[in-house]
Amino acid sequence: MNAFELYNPTKLVFGADKVSRLGELVEPYGKRVLLVYGGGSIKKSGLYDDVISQLNEIKAIVHELSGIEPNPRLTTVNKGIEICRAEKIEFVLAVGGGSVLDAAKAIAAGALYDGDVWDFTIRQAVIQEALPIGTVLTLAATGSEMNGNAVISNWETKEKRGLGSKHVYPQFSILDPKLTYSVPRNQTVNGIVDIMSHVFEQYFSLTTDIPLQERFAESILLTVIENGEKALEDGTDYDARANLLLAGTYALNGTLPNGVTTDWATHGIEHEVSAIYDIAHGAGLAIIFPNWMKYVYKERVGKFARYAERVWGIDPAGKSEDELAIAGIEATRAYFTRIGAPATLGELDIDGQHLDRMADEATRFGPIGTFKQLNKDDVVNILTASL
Repeated sequence: MNAFELYNPTKLVFGADKVSRLGELVEPYGKRVLLVYGGGSIKKSGLYDDVISQLNEIKAIVHELSGIEPNPRLTTVNKGIEICRAEKIEFVLAVGGGSVLDAAKAIAAGALYDGDVWDFTIRQAVIQEALPIGTVLTLAATGSEMNGNAVISNWETKEKRGLGSKHVYPQFSILDPKLTYSVPRNQTVNGIVDIMSHVFEQYFSLTTDIPLQERFAESILLTVIENGEKALEDGTDYDARANLLLAGTYALNGTLPNGVTTDWATHGIEHEVSAIYDIAHGAGLAIIFPNWMKYVYKERVGKFARYAERVWGIDPAGKSEDELAIAGIEATRAYFTRIGAPATLGELDIDGQHLDRMADEATRFGPIGTFKQLNKDDVVNILTASL
């Protein structure tokens, strides 16, 4: 097990109707609020009215930035930064899914930085401070509600990059499972894949003697597999939605990587696909992850064999470690297909036209991944297998 430090300052407020606490949670940070959200779904559901009512009770001065894209654009983030500076915003409130939260984090950091917020994503600057952030989550997926990470896209240059800092952890996050009832089926599917993929990036590690972390990861995967299907069968199953929502938070709130060398190569590859084609992140991960697994599993076949047995319940009797590992990978693909996730890039009308460019960008700062370090040719091979 590796040495580690754990830091997480976010207050998690979980449960039905907890939006009623929003005003008291925002008030200590100031009255001038930027409300960030996506399309019209929060207005159709009534959540927008609830949020505004809570902010009115504390006499907040509210400015709004709507229309955050599924892959939040740098241009939209810059609009938010301009509002923050012009209106002397004191607090950024994100209401929506992970893309809205990511945009809010970038806005909060960029508002107090003299340069271009994109500098943070290309390692030209480090976040030194940010406006305080709060979130009301409406989708189980990214875990952005309880971490200091964000991903934004530069649509003009077709780049998708991440930023991270302790300064952009939300001060609080409100998670009400009932707010996820209205999430469309395809977004629920993408969220399930995203949560599982976050666990995979931390679970498939070359670090040994980490039984607690392995069991944490496996329990999250089992919870998502079971409750994901229940939520798809009945979108208003409170317990299923609650378990899925909390699993998404714990998949990426700093619990799983303690003492572990993590990977993140698959996310790096998918970011390049969605940077060009603007596809849903979860859909891209559903396609690429099983192909990454097939490409790298021999680096530590025993880990994949345990995954097959513990997570998918595959009987090891009569099977070699290699056969068991492959069975687990095939079970992963079968589950993604069963819930309706795509299996090939071709299903999303993506051909091999930009493979070299995507591989170049994925390895822009050198080889990616730790379970097996991937160079440009490796990335091309995984993408080719995903067509």
